[in-house]
Amino acid sequence: MTDARRVRFTEPRTVDVEHGPVPRPDDGEVLVETTVSAVSPGTELLVYRDDVPTDVPLDATIDGFDEPLSYPVSYGYAAVGVVVAVGDAVDAAWAGRRVFAFRPHASHFCAAPDSLVALPDDVSDEDAAMLATAETATGFVMDGRPRVGERVAVFGQGVVGLLTTALLARFPLSDLVTVDRHASRRTRSRSLGAHEAFTPEAVQDSVTDRFPGDGRADLAFELSGNPEALSDAISLTGDDGRLVVGSWYGSKPVSLDLGGRFHRSRMRVRSSQVSEIDADHAGRWDKKRRLDYVLDSLPDLEPSSLVTHRFPVEDAADAYRVLDRDPADAVQVLFTY
Repeated sequence: MTDARRVRFTEPRTVDVEHGPVPRPDDGEVLVETTVSAVSPGTELLVYRDDVPTDVPLDATIDGFDEPLSYPVSYGYAAVGVVVAVGDAVDAAWAGRRVFAFRPHASHFCAAPDSLVALPDDVSDEDAAMLATAETATGFVMDGRPRVGERVAVFGQGVVGLLTTALLARFPLSDLVTVDRHASRRTRSRSLGAHEAFTPEAVQDSVTDRFPGDGRADLAFELSGNPEALSDAISLTGDDGRLVVGSWYGSKPVSLDLGGRFHRSRMRVRSSQVSEIDADHAGRWDKKRRLDYVLDSLPDLEPSSLVTHRFPVEDAADAYRVLDRDPADAVQVLFTY
């Protein structure tokens, strides 16, 4: 085997690729050799830019991320690879399996088998690498509960916004509009089933003319990661409407004008995050059922069609610079190994 490589955020806007020995699995572990991993642009750019709050864990539900951000740190949670060695206490049938893991970007890692997702043959490595993102989008749609004939707006057409749009397009909605400042992302949005896509500056007037009645949405999603978009989403959501906030703004301040129409609107604003199943679904759903559903849907959803850049993991620093500086063209980045 070659030496192992892992991506490390060493300080704000500084990324290194460290080399070291390939780890050995303990008795109850397997060793996975990574083939591809997906960058989560929203969360990982917060880490890259040092925009993560200092008093909250990166992700309390994933091993190793249950402490606040402190450089240097390895981060990421979408790795696909092949089991190349098994510990003495592990069933030998794991050897050779393709698997998905919620693990940071690294060429090799050890993990307990029960933390891995065995991949079916009809799911490609690149689609599998986007399993976590597709699960996030599925969670947003489940929390939004779109209904027949509703008018729906999605703010933000990054990769998770685009996948959310693709899922919503499968519902019998009367209108599905999206909002993004980048023309290329608006074009992608329309190709995935949005009836129309607008710039943030044009959305209020355009949707008012488009939606009958009060000119507002029954259901809106704020997925842009931009705090300013939240006020726009509130303004566009109608009385008694629902607004799902899936963005993590990190340490960026959010300023809202709630003194006007909002006070009497009876609007329901809810946060949505993939780590939990909401209480209304928890009676019939758990995280395994949701993940199994998303895994089954990957060949049809084909999230890898949104990949715009592939970088050898050795060039990880270049990848984050592209994501940071060129959001118009960089939608989804994959690391190859």
